[in-house]
Formats: sequence, structure tokens, C-alpha cells
Amino acid sequence: MKIGLSIGDFTWPSGPAELGSTLGKIARTADQAGFDSIWVMDHFWQIRMNGPEHHDMLEGYSALAYMAAVTSRAKLGTMVTGAVYRYPGILAKTVTTLDVLSGGRAWLGIGAAWNEAESRGLGIPFPPISERFERLEETLKICLAMWEGKRGTEKPLDGKHYRLERPLNVPQSLSRPHPPILIGGGGEQKTLRLVAQYAQACNLFPTPELPHKLEVLREHCKTVGRNYDEIEKTAMFQFDVGDNGENVGKVIGGLRWLAGMGIETAIGNVPKLYETKRLEIIGEKVIPAVANLAPTTAASRARA
Repeated sequence: MKIGLSIGDFTWPSGPAELGSTLGKIARTADQAGFDSIWVMDHFWQIRMNGPEHHDMLEGYSALAYMAAVTSRAKLGTMVTGAVYRYPGILAKTVTTLDVLSGGRAWLGIGAAWNEAESRGLGIPFPPISERFERLEETLKICLAMWEGKRGTEKPLDGKHYRLERPLNVPQSLSRPHPPILIGGGGEQKTLRLVAQYAQACNLFPTPELPHKLEVLREHCKTVGRNYDEIEKTAMFQFDVGDNGENVGKVIGGLRWLAGMGIETAIGNVPKLYETKRLEIIGEKVIPAVANLAPTTAASRARA
């Protein structure tokens, strides 16, 4: 099992003046501790699950670019970009830039978007959910086309919502054939179908429904002719190891439970992560303990 760090709150005791240095320390520590990836939310206000809207929140891709400069191995992505937040051509260029500057470590994490208050508050159009999913799929197609194209061979891209007269993307991403795509959400009819058709990873909530969601994904893969095993199965998690590691056993137990549900990668928050000792504890005691932990498939659960 691989472990990823999700940074979902920037309201730290040292305040905005020290936010940059604190974030740099967190990223360096996680990178050196063996976290496979580092993720930030693509929100402009704090979300209600984490705290008040006025809590400190950084723009996601700026934060990732900053962390790219102080890390060397961890993958970097948003958990997840709302498809309506940026024009698709600009999004492809932004992720490409992150990929080039990080040495090929960028992911495109994306979803249909849900935060209507944030969007309307900042003047971002927020269409009905059916249109948001249309725009999500169109965005995926545009990004893939731009990552595939070579200079001088660009052809116009015409969709229902977007038209790109010349989808030029230079320099191209270092990740080939393109930066991997993670689609967040567990919607069975639309989201998981898009995962099967376009993505290299899914991201789900850690509930007892996980095996069912993964079976739905497997069926979508059969329908579109995709190898289910090619898709990385990830889930959110809470890495609360305690001030001195007193909860390490409980955390490892939770990760074993996730693996038993079919999850390969756990991506989660660390309480008080600005106290980087907790990241070091995870690197020393949790990451090695679950490194060889393999997900349980539906077939093996049935045999058991």
C-alpha cells in the first residue's frame, strides 16, 4: 500500500507570514519520510467539512508549484480540481507546467465540482450538475488531446461547451503519454464510468460501500474494454498517529481494513501536520509496516 499526504487546511499557529516556510518544511519532511504523493484541495475558500470559509486557503496549483521546488520524489496533485474552475486549455497548460517544473511528478486530479457558494462568491459560473459532468468529460478529452499533440499538428477541438482553435501545448509534459489522471467521487452512473474511460486512478471515501463501488467500476471497465487492474484505487484516510505515535497501531489497522476493501493507496490528512514530528512518525512506523500490504479483491473475499 502507498501513502499520500492531503493538505486541507492552512490555518496554522504561525499565521500567513510564516505560511510559506511552514508549507516548505511540511513538504520536505513528507518527501523525505517516504510519502508517495502530496495533494492539496482545489478550493479558494475553506470547505465546511474542515472549518469556516474564512480560514486560510491557498490556490492549489501555486501551492503545488512551490512544493515542487522543495521536494524531489513525491507526486503532486489536486484533490480535486473542479472542472468548471478553469478553461480546459488553461488547465492542461497549468498541469503541464507543474509536470515540467517537478521533473514529471504531476497528476491531474479532477471532478465535476460541488461548491456552489464558493463558485458564485468568486464569479465562477456554476451550471446544473448534468452540465458540469458534460464539461468534466469535455475537459478530459481536451487535456488528453493537448498532451498527445505535437507542435505544428494541432487541429481545432470542437465540443458542446468549448472550442479550441489551436490547442498548442509547448513544452509538452515530461510524463508520457500524459500526466496521470485521478477522478474523485463515487457516483456509480457517471463518475465511475469516466474513471473507467479516462483515468489512471479513482478516489473514494472510506466507507463499507467500497467493495461495491469497486465492483461498479469493474463493470464499467468491462463495458468500455478497459483493464480494471490498470486503475489505481485510492481512498481518503485520517492519519492520526498521536503526538508521540501512540495511535500507530490503530492507524495501521485502519489501513489493513482499507486494503481488505480493495484499496491500494491511502491519501489522508495528518492532524497538526505543521508539527512535522507526526510526518516523521508515519515515515518511520506506518509506511514500512504497510509497504507490502496488498488489496483484497472481490474474488478472494468471496473465497474467504
